[in-house]
Amino acid sequence: MKVKFQKSFTSQFKELSKTQKRLVTDAIELFTEDPMNDSLRNHPLKDKWVNYRSITADDDLRLHYRVINKDTALFVAVGTHDELYK
Repeated sequence: MKVKFQKSFTSQFKELSKTQKRLVTDAIELFTEDPMNDSLRNHPLKDKWVNYRSITADDDLRLHYRVINKDTALFVAVGTHDELYK
């Protein structure tokens, strides 16, 4: 799967620690190879995030995206569970 990044994702990514950036990069690499890999815990979102999906980079770090077409995903947000679901 190809990935694109919305400006908001890029801005949030820049604010992450070095360790978090590595975890996010690893999760995205795995996503491009196998979007439904069990370790990503890929799942649909609801409420204000309806029509979006989320993957997990570690226990508390989430990446939200939406599918643009069958081959491309647009990542729109990255942060901790509390930051993204406030």
